[in-house]
Amino acid sequence: MLPTDLCSEQEITVLVHAFYARVRQDETLGPIFDAHIDDWDQHLAKLVDFWSSILLRTGRFKGTPMPRHAALPGLNAPLFQRWLDLFRRTAAEQPNQGMAEQACTAAERIAQSLWMGYQLRHDPEVMPQGLHDG
Repeated sequence: MLPTDLCSEQEITVLVHAFYARVRQDETLGPIFDAHIDDWDQHLAKLVDFWSSILLRTGRFKGTPMPRHAALPGLNAPLFQRWLDLFRRTAAEQPNQGMAEQACTAAERIAQSLWMGYQLRHDPEVMPQGLHDG
């Protein structure tokens, strides 16, 4: 299957907007995101570009998420796991389950990578733990 057969840009936009609406309403994650995002419209557009690059290989996203996430104070594995849980729930509600499955696989890798990078930045002397390592 070609990446372009997986989903449409509109399906990606719906997924991203539904997910981040859920994140913003979440009592744990909402305040963290709101404290660091000044312009939600701009951020959502960037996230749609990010997911378009991941799912459709459009190459539209230009940026480096790792340094931005690693610079945030006070993150922990349960926060990354909460993000993944909300993502999975939102993806499960999408009509295009082929896209949802691919998106969840990518989200797992992204969360794991960001969490590992976060640990390395904040405590470089300690071997980082995966999200599911305990």
